[in-house]
Formats: sequence, structure tokens, C-alpha cells
Amino acid sequence: MFKVRSAFCQHQKSIVVVQSLWRRKMARHMLRRLKQEANEAGALRKAKTKLEKQLEDLTLRLHLEKRLRVSVEEAKVAEITKQQRVIEALNLELEEAKSQTVKQGSKNAQRQSDLEFSMKEKYELQKQLQDMERFQEGKCNFAVWRTRCQIWRMKILCCGKSTEHVPKRNRPGFVKSFSDMYSSALSLPYQEKKPIYETPTPTKHISITPGLSESRWSKQTVEKHQENYEFLSKCIKENMGFQDNKPVAACVIYKCLLHWHAFESERTAIFDHIIEGINNALKCLRSNSFLNSASNRAAGSAGYEDSLKLIGFDDGVSHIEARYPAILFKQQLTASVEKIFGLIRDNLKKEISPLLGVCIHAPKTARGGKSSRSPGGVPQQLTSNQWDSIIQFLDSLMSHLHKNHVPSFFIRKLITQVFSFININLFNSLLLRRECCTFSNGEYVKSGLAELEKWIACVTDEFAGTAWHELNYIRQAVGFLVIHQKRKKSLEEIKQDLCPALTVRQIYRISTMYWDDKYGTQSVSMRLAAFLVVAQMREMLNKDNQNLATNSFLLDDDLSIPFSTEDISKAIPATDPMDVKIPACLSNVPAAKFLLDGTTETCLTPLAAA
Repeated sequence: MFKVRSAFCQHQKSIVVVQSLWRRKMARHMLRRLKQEANEAGALRKAKTKLEKQLEDLTLRLHLEKRLRVSVEEAKVAEITKQQRVIEALNLELEEAKSQTVKQGSKNAQRQSDLEFSMKEKYELQKQLQDMERFQEGKCNFAVWRTRCQIWRMKILCCGKSTEHVPKRNRPGFVKSFSDMYSSALSLPYQEKKPIYETPTPTKHISITPGLSESRWSKQTVEKHQENYEFLSKCIKENMGFQDNKPVAACVIYKCLLHWHAFESERTAIFDHIIEGINNALKCLRSNSFLNSASNRAAGSAGYEDSLKLIGFDDGVSHIEARYPAILFKQQLTASVEKIFGLIRDNLKKEISPLLGVCIHAPKTARGGKSSRSPGGVPQQLTSNQWDSIIQFLDSLMSHLHKNHVPSFFIRKLITQVFSFININLFNSLLLRRECCTFSNGEYVKSGLAELEKWIACVTDEFAGTAWHELNYIRQAVGFLVIHQKRKKSLEEIKQDLCPALTVRQIYRISTMYWDDKYGTQSVSMRLAAFLVVAQMREMLNKDNQNLATNSFLLDDDLSIPFSTEDISKAIPATDPMDVKIPACLSNVPAAKFLLDGTTETCLTPLAAA
């Protein structure tokens, strides 16, 4: 019994121990779970606090964006209203301009009719004046002959008194009256013949032919002038080339003018004939040979001005004193040079415009792929094929100019204007076409500008001048497109460091149109701080009341002539045309005989008197 009780107690203790161990284990599990739940509650509180902070930030940002949107809408409405007012004002101006055009057209028609009527009256008056001059000249001649007749009459009367006792038919030396002898020679238009008296048949006739000699001399003079005019026209029209970098045609014409004493004449039409010939030659130019012919004309006109320095202009040696027609001729030559320069420049712009339209936009092979770039980050040669056409165009232009011996002064001015047009064309295309305001396109244009820089370095500053400086706008715009970390740039950094030449309106235009098609970098307007920069620029533009035009951010083409008469005189040295030999095509021309003989004597009928 005792053993049974002991075993039961022992068994009961074992059960209690097992229960205690189990309860301890369960308590530990419960404690661990409670600790875990407590930790999770703390994390939730932290997450809740974090979310609350994020909610506050988003709420503030939402309010800020709402304010900005409201301000943008207000600015947009104000700008639309302003633009509508501008459009209405422009429409009124357009209507007024149309009415003025109609009125001016009617006035011009009336003036044209009046001018034609005045020209007819002028022609009639000139004709009447010429008739009166001829009549007065004939009247004077008749008075002279009448006086001579009276002298002869007195002589005959004296002879008649001494021979009254001799029959009339046997009187020696007795002559008929002078008026009867030469009545046909003295007959004038609008004048009635009146013989003074009758006499027997004269024994001796006297030949008087001064009027006939004078008319023959005048006819020969006119024929000589016509030959000289044709000779000058031949020199102007034909391409005679160069000798020792001197234009042959200009030197020949100068030697003719010097030989004919045209520069010393007070009145002459020869200079007008030369200018008219140059203008007619310019009208006959065609587009296929425009550059070669026009550059030749420019070199020839410059050669005229070089030669004019030898007759007392500028700082040359003064051989003769130039009169007013010669001074006016120099001014007309300067105008011709300016006209030729403008024609060449405009024609070059027409030829290069299609090439620039292709070069502003990168090909598909140059966009969006790493294969289009070398390891050094420089675009491969495949992407610069379009820019090679620009380089070939510039090389061809320079070759034509050198071939025609155009002075470096004109080459420098022409190249500068061409690069100015390249800058304007590329920059305006960049601001007007959104597909051009990309990162890869900026790299493409930058590589093309590098090719242009190499070309400028090859031709040297003597011929390129300030051509690289003319590309300032497009260089800064492209530099802004390809720069990294745009979102970190402030407005002052952009204006002072990156784009000092660009206006705020132009920078704003590029910033709003830019998009990255290659690396996914952010533009200036993709970040909140940068968005405030764009808003600041927009506010500055709204305060600007002067730029009201829609496209006021575009550049205007300069159509002025970049040089004056003084610039030409200072830049082009004087040349001596006397050692230029006459070309073979002029050896058979009668008017050029004195050039072959090398004589310096004055012609009997100088063209300066024409």
C-alpha cells in the first residue's frame, strides 16, 4: 500500500513537473509573441508618421502647383488677350496698308500717265528746239553769206564805174553776183531765195564748201564715237581674264579713258555708257554660271576703282585732275560693286538653304543608339555626310573666288555674311522645330560646327575674318542642349556662363522644347527647382512689353552691305594697269589700234566730248 502510494505521489509529481514545464514553454511563446507584436506596433507608428509627413509634402506641393497653374493660366489669358489686341491692331494696319496700296497704285498710275505725257512733251520740245537751233544756225550762215555777197557787190560796182565805156560782154573780170552763183548752196529751209541782181556769165567760179566739210567732219566724229562705244561694250561683255592678278578688261577700259581724256572732261556720256554696259551684263547672268561670272564682274569693278586711284583719288599718285563726271563714275562703280556683292550673297543663300535644312536634323542612324558614337564620345563619320556637303560648298565658293582673283577684302566680307546666314538659319530652325531640340541632335549639330571650325582654321583669318564669331548663337544653343545636369543650373548660370548672347525669350524657348531622346536626362523644366526657374523666365517675359510679336525670339537676316566706299579704298591697294597687254581678241578692232601702238597721244575726236 505504501509502495502504491509512493508510486502515485511520484507519478503526481512528475505530472506537475511536466505541466510546469509546458506552462513555462507556453509563457515563453506568449512573451515572444507579445514582444513581436510590440515591435510591429512601433514600426507601424513609424510608418504612419512617415506617411503623414509625405502626405504633408504632397499636399504642399499640390497647393504650390495649383498656385503655379493658376498663375500660368492667368498669364496665358493675359497673353492671349494681349495677342488678340496685337492681332486686331495688325489687322487694322493691314487694312489701312491695303487701302494705302490701292490709293498709291492709282496715284502711281496717274503719275505714270503724267510721266508718259511729260516725256512726249519733252520729246516734242526737244525736237522743236533742235529745229530752232538748225534754223538759227542756217540763219547765221545766211547772214554771213549775205555779208560776203554785199562785199562782192561793192567790188563789182567799183569795177563797173571804171569800165562804163567798154561793152559789158567785153569787160574782163566781170562776174555774176555771188547770190546768183551760189543760190543753191545758200538755199535754206523756211527761207525764200532772193537774188540781189543779175549779171553776165562769170569767167571764173569760186568754190565755197565750208558747210559741207563741217557736216562730213561731224559724221566721221559720230562714226568714231560709235566704234569706241562698241569697243567698250565688247570689253565689258567678254571675259578677258587676268594678267598678273589684274583684270584685263578693267585695265584696257581705263587706258582707253585715259587716252580719250575722259577723266578731264566737264561733260561726257562715256561713263554712263560703261555703267549701262555693266548693268546689262549683270542682267544677262544665269544661275548655272552666276558665281563665276558675278565674281569676275566684282573683280573687274574693283579693278576699275584700283585704277581710279591713279588719277587723283584716294592716296594714289595724282597724274590728272578728275572732274565731276569722273568722281560720279567712281560712285557709280561703288554702287555696282555693292549690287554685285548683294547678288552673289543672295544667290549663295538660295544655294545653301536646302543643305542647311538637312544638316539641322540628325539622321536616324545618328539618334538613339550607341553604335553611332565612337568610344571617345565623338559621332562617327557617317553622321557628318550632310555636313560634308556644306564643306564642299564652301570649298567650291572659295575656289571660284580665288580663280577670279577677287580681293581678300570682299572674300572676307562674303564669307562672314554666309556664316551669319548659317547661324541665323540653324538657330531659327532649332527654335521652330521641336524634333531638333534633342540631346542627340545637339551632338550632331555640334560635330558639324566642329567641321566648320576646322574649315575656318584652314582658310585662315585673311579670308574667313570673323566667320566663327558669327556662329555664336547656334554654338551657345547647341552647347546648352548637350550639357549634362541641366536641372541643376540656375537662370543666372545659364544667362552668364552657358548662353550669354541669347535672350531670356530664346532660352525659355529652348528650355520648354528640349527633350532627351538618348539618356533620359532631365531638362531644366523637369525638376521643381528648375520649374521655378522656368516660371521666373516666364514672369520676366510677361513683364517685357516690347517683344509683342509671336516669333520675336527668332533672328533677323541682315541684308545691308557690310562695307563703304572708304573701306574699299583703304582695303584694296592701287594697281598700275599700263603694263597689261591687250588680248588677242581685240587686236583687230580699229578702236584699239592706239593700244597696240603704245601711243599716249590724244585722239582727234576724244570720246570725252561726246
